[in-house]
Amino acid sequence: MLDLSVPAGVSPTGTHHNGVVSSVPPIHFAQSDGARIAYQVFGSGSAPVLAVPPLAQNIEVAWERPEIRRMLERLGSFCRYVHFDKRGTGSSDRRIRVPVADERVEDVRAVMDDAGFDSAHLLGASEGAPTALLFAATYPRRVLSVTLQGTGASEYPPGFSEADRAGRRKLHERFVALWGTPESPMARDLAPSLAGDAGFASWHQRYERLSADQDSLRELLELTFDNDVREVVGSIRAPLLVLHRIDDRVVPIARSRELLELNPRARLIELDGSDHVFYAGDTEEWLRAFEHFVTAAVRPRPVSSLRANRATIELMGGFAVKIGRDEVPSSAWGSRKARTLCQRLAVAQGRPVRREELIDILWPDGTDPVRLSARLSVQLSSVRRILNGGVIADRSTVRLDTETVEVDLISFMEAADDEQVVRSYGGSVLAEEPDARWMAGVRVDAIGRFLRSAERFGHLLLDRGDPIGAGEVARRMIDTDGWDPRGHALLIASLLLAGEERQARLAHQEWERLSSELGVPVGDLDSFRKDS
Repeated sequence: MLDLSVPAGVSPTGTHHNGVVSSVPPIHFAQSDGARIAYQVFGSGSAPVLAVPPLAQNIEVAWERPEIRRMLERLGSFCRYVHFDKRGTGSSDRRIRVPVADERVEDVRAVMDDAGFDSAHLLGASEGAPTALLFAATYPRRVLSVTLQGTGASEYPPGFSEADRAGRRKLHERFVALWGTPESPMARDLAPSLAGDAGFASWHQRYERLSADQDSLRELLELTFDNDVREVVGSIRAPLLVLHRIDDRVVPIARSRELLELNPRARLIELDGSDHVFYAGDTEEWLRAFEHFVTAAVRPRPVSSLRANRATIELMGGFAVKIGRDEVPSSAWGSRKARTLCQRLAVAQGRPVRREELIDILWPDGTDPVRLSARLSVQLSSVRRILNGGVIADRSTVRLDTETVEVDLISFMEAADDEQVVRSYGGSVLAEEPDARWMAGVRVDAIGRFLRSAERFGHLLLDRGDPIGAGEVARRMIDTDGWDPRGHALLIASLLLAGEERQARLAHQEWERLSSELGVPVGDLDSFRKDS
């Protein structure tokens, strides 16, 4: 039984003042979309490191094995180290669905925030690498560097066929059926150098049971098929270190070598051995390289440089996104799909949009919803990067976080009186997207609200004896909808009140011309003179 008490001379995180961890650090919980994410923080080093978890683990039980404890203590000697259990695994909430890629990115952010890290070096092991890479692409200002262990940007090579998937699914089912049993091959496959240690195999079977149940494991393995973030690797500007054992039995080294093709700035260190987990085999070689990478080669940024201005989305009169006062250039989006995704979420005004609808908008000819869901996660990372977050997602829906992102359409729809409505109307919603079915109703609603408020506000200005102001409102109404009679009537009334007889007659003639095309009669000019 582990002693979980905090002995004298040890900080509340379970770390002696010399950096050595003597007891299991306490579990903290970060909140992410209603789920509790379990994490530990320990170490006395200056380098902030956040470890992104592999397939399944249990951060509390892991300390029982001396190999893992030694590795963590060594990391704590030069790092301020945070590791966590993903949703549905380990000490995190287990009675929830396993998160998809973009949800995992937000879980990383939640842990980082709760631990008080403004920025960190990411350490992604095995299946955690795609999440680490996607986070680095999504929140580049918060990532000091990325180190990957025994992995790549995707679980499977390009051209992985349906037949390959079928064969791999059979293998997955075998892993699931044997998970946590004496027949489980995981201990042998993950750490062949410890195969002769009967105690390790027995412990690992228990560790498997405490890391994930069979349903969660099956879902985790199914998600690996489309855990592919290769398209974002080249955009990552943070230093990238890749560590891989040459004879790794679980993930071939070709997956890491592919990273160098995707990002030539990356550095690959090929290590001797066949262990997939990095607490087994020669640990000191990779730990020395990692220590140098995060303490000597890469310096933390000052916190002040990480403070980002609030994002504003403009939809009315044309699409634009501003960070503070600066407009985001088109080239920053990476793809038109990311811009379209941002537009759709903004038009929804904070209401949830189903993932299926977003996939249909972005890939109308797509036929594989599972693969397209993974591609949607990548596009969501681009939107989050631009908006400095600003997106809330779960397994079914995605919505804009209107607490952190301003949208001109929302301000317009929430305007309290007619004058505010008129002044906040910036033009037709997404005028450059006339054929987008998903925003046609919103555009019509906004125009209708503007015209109704503008008519009332214009007549209020007439009552106040301000025909010039009323005329300006009327012209905006006509520019918005030249077929709507209310703007023409207001314009004629304002011109007559201002004594502009000739201009009033010309405006009346123009209205008559338009109305004749519709077969709608227009009253004579004297009727407007009487009304005015």
